[in-house]
Amino acid sequence: MKFINVGSGNMVAAGRVVALASPDSAPIKRLVQIAKEEGRVVDVSCGRRTRTVIFTDSEHLILSAIKAETISNRMGDSSDEGEDEESEEG
Repeated sequence: MKFINVGSGNMVAAGRVVALASPDSAPIKRLVQIAKEEGRVVDVSCGRRTRTVIFTDSEHLILSAIKAETISNRMGDSSDEGEDEESEEG
């Protein structure tokens, strides 16, 4: 099982991530508020500004202070280890 660093030394199982979203839009803000009321939010931003909302297959939301693009790159790095070697040879 691969884990991704989502900031402040916190890790998330890569296979459990369904989507990454910016917290700026009204629909995402509503989803976060509803999830907070239901106790399904894990805030790993450590008091910093939330830059990414991570949706998991267990319907939990993880609030991270790291940009979605950075997290996406980390997910790609962890799952494409063998593919990088093939592209360098050609």
